Amino acid sequence: MPTLLLVDGSSYLYRAFHALPDLRNSAGEPTGAVRGVLAMLRRLESDYKADYRACVFDAKGKTFRDDWFPAYKAQRPPMPEDLRAQIEPLHAAVRAEGWPLLMEDGVEADDVIGTLTRQAAEAGWEVVISTGDKDLTQLVGPGVRWVNTMSEEVLDAAGVEAKFGVPPGRIVDYLALIGDTVDNVPGVEKCGPKTAVKWLSQYGDLDTLVARADEVGGKVGENLRKHLDFLPLGRKLVTVVTDLSLPVGPADLAVRPADRAALAELYRRMEFKSWLKELESAPPA
Repeated sequence: MPTLLLVDGSSYLYRAFHALPDLRNSAGEPTGAVRGVLAMLRRLESDYKADYRACVFDAKGKTFRDDWFPAYKAQRPPMPEDLRAQIEPLHAAVRAEGWPLLMEDGVEADDVIGTLTRQAAEAGWEVVISTGDKDLTQLVGPGVRWVNTMSEEVLDAAGVEAKFGVPPGRIVDYLALIGDTVDNVPGVEKCGPKTAVKWLSQYGDLDTLVARADEVGGKVGENLRKHLDFLPLGRKLVTVVTDLSLPVGPADLAVRPADRAALAELYRRMEFKSWLKELESAPPA
C-alpha cells in the first residue's frame, strides 16, 4: 500500500523562523529558517518511508476565504523581511532535495493538502500530514495521521479525540465555536475549548446546537445566540476544502532524485558546511 507524505511547508517555515536563532551567512543573508525546515524534511524522510510526497506552500495573494470574509487573517503583521528573504532559497532547496513543491494561486496550502489527502485515502493509500496546524486534524481518519515534527506528536482519530475532546469529524464544529485567533475567525464570546466540547457532547453537532440554542443557559448561552448569524460563515472559513481541481494527483508525486549540483550550490551560498561535506563525500547515486 503506497504512503503519501504531505508537508505543510508554510507552517514549518514560520515556526522555524520564530523558534530558531538568527543564523546568517558571511554575506549577511538570514539562513536559520531554511536550515530548520530542511532539517525537518530530512527527519521526516527518515521516519516515514513514503513512496510519494510533496511540500506544500501558500501562494502569494488573497484566497477565496478573503472574498467570503475580508477580515480573514487581517490582524497578521506584515511578513518580516528576514523571513521573506528565505522563501526563495528554501523553495529552491526543497526542489533540489527531490521533493515535489506545490503552490496553488487563490487557495491555501491546507486546501491542497486536504484535496490530495482525500484522493489518496479514497484510493486506499496511507497518508501522513506533517504540520503544526491543528485545523488539519479535521482530515484525520482511516489511514490518515497528523504529525507535528517539532513537538513529535502523532495523532490518529483516537488521538485527535483524546487531545481535543471531539473526534476529527467534529473539529470544524469545535473551531467554529471557539474561533481561530491565528486566522482572525471570531468564535462565540467566552466559549473556550471546555464549553465547546460540553456543547458538542450534549447536542452531538453544531447544527443541533444551533437548532436548540434557546436551551443553553447563562451568559455564554446569550453569547451563542448573538453569534448564530455568523456561525455558518465561521464554519465555512475553518473547513479545509477537499475537492479542488489540482494539476497533479497523488500518483504524480513520486519521490525524485536529489539534484546534487543545485544542492551543493545552495549549501555553499547558505554556508551549511556539514551538509556540504556530507554531500561531497557521498558516493554518486
